[in-house]
Amino acid sequence: MARMMPKRVWMICGLFAAEAVLIVLAFQVLAPVECRLTGIEAACRALRGAAVRAMCLGALLAVYLWAVPAARHSLVRIAAARAGGGRGWALVHALAMAVVFAPLLLVVPDQLNVHFAGVFAALSLGGLAALVSGLFWLAAPSGWLGWLRARAGMLAVIGLVALVLPDIAALIGPLWYWGILTETTFAAVAAVISTVADEVLVLPDMQVIGTNGFAVAVADSCSGVEGFALIAAFMGIYAWLFRDSLRMVPYWGIVLPVALMLSWALNVLRIAALVLIGAHVSPGLAQNGFHSFAGWLFFLVLAFGVLLAADRLPWLRRPGGGKAAPATPLAEDEVATRIVPFVVFMVSGVVVQAFWGTPALAFPLQAAAMALALWWGRRAIGPLLVRPDAVAVLAGAAVGIGWVWTAPAPGPAPAALLALSPVVFALWAGVRIAGTALLVPMVEELFFRGYVQHRLDGDGWSRRVLAIAASSALFAALHGRYVAAGVAGVVFALIYLRRGRLADAIAAHAVANALIAVVAAWRGDWGLI
Repeated sequence: MARMMPKRVWMICGLFAAEAVLIVLAFQVLAPVECRLTGIEAACRALRGAAVRAMCLGALLAVYLWAVPAARHSLVRIAAARAGGGRGWALVHALAMAVVFAPLLLVVPDQLNVHFAGVFAALSLGGLAALVSGLFWLAAPSGWLGWLRARAGMLAVIGLVALVLPDIAALIGPLWYWGILTETTFAAVAAVISTVADEVLVLPDMQVIGTNGFAVAVADSCSGVEGFALIAAFMGIYAWLFRDSLRMVPYWGIVLPVALMLSWALNVLRIAALVLIGAHVSPGLAQNGFHSFAGWLFFLVLAFGVLLAADRLPWLRRPGGGKAAPATPLAEDEVATRIVPFVVFMVSGVVVQAFWGTPALAFPLQAAAMALALWWGRRAIGPLLVRPDAVAVLAGAAVGIGWVWTAPAPGPAPAALLALSPVVFALWAGVRIAGTALLVPMVEELFFRGYVQHRLDGDGWSRRVLAIAASSALFAALHGRYVAAGVAGVVFALIYLRRGRLADAIAAHAVANALIAVVAAWRGDWGLI
């Protein structure tokens, strides 16, 4: 791959990576910014989360270009067409980066928390302008449009995975929490610190370790479990991209255990470095982002190192392919229209959670975003919306009744909703009910049944069971009430399989949501939806 990429492409991509590291280092590690002290804590944490997701996106795009020569060659062509040009965009990029770092020059460090609203604006707007101008510096807008359109489906999948990967790691982290792992990590950190420090504070019962007056607690979440989850997920993506040429048994039986061991070792070094930095350099530096920044940096280095080694080991490669394709493969535009509305739904949810103290109030914005995404894909979605049958309607009603019947006791309504005027509340309630009954079912069924289940389904009962289980499990994870949502997902999956028509699953989901929304409005229990 290195021989295929022109120096100009490597230079600009390397500059992007260096700038991203500098931004995180400057604002998350070195600057004394504490989100809880900024006055806009949710926005601050969302911005840090956006940086992590951007790192995931860059890493996944790199693996994709590595795995798909056609995409890589096309990128080289559009970049080569820009060679010698784009200087204006390079200047815009430089100015945008100046805006990003301006707060560090204009605001006294001790006042960064007080004036973080301005810092947030500079980081957000400057970062977005730097990203767009940098891409247009690399290749012309028309070139990017053609490159994106040609592989919209796969890029939508990559974007969705990058969006949810940190959350998935946090979600499945407790499954890896083993007491022996925490104890082993604690002992290893103590051993590493003792090699460079004369006196080490070790409190095994409290899992506290430190030196020179600075100490940390090695909790379950510090044992390396997040790294395990991320490495496993990253290797799973690599295995899927190279599924036709990879020997799966040695890959999962040898490479994965080695990767997990290396991940654990790097985590031990990270915690030891955290303690030593806090003890001998700056406690604020150690506590203010080094641990998470170093963790993600180590993860990316390890992930690419493991995948590079896997790519160079001949005993992990096999000729030909062996994976059965879906019964009816989807075209790129079909893939995009089944994924993009769900990506928009998820991104809008992240934005709402970050910027609204009562996220439910901002549902009309999410509804508008979903409607625009569905309108964008109307040409491919329209033919799917045929008339459903009575079985789908009855199944949806049963799901709705079951959801209401098993719902927990309602809690108090959010104060922000109660504070709305009658007219505004009526408008909000109308949008909430309509969006829940019409937009959400289309968006979710297009993705969970139309893409995930369809993509995994194939010849044989095992593939079919896997498709139903995977789509239903992901559906349940999104909805929180795992058992009830999992059962609903299975019902919608079976309704889809009955006649092979996505309209039936959408109708069943819409009927269920409409029934739930009506009950929620009648009871005033908006938490039901």
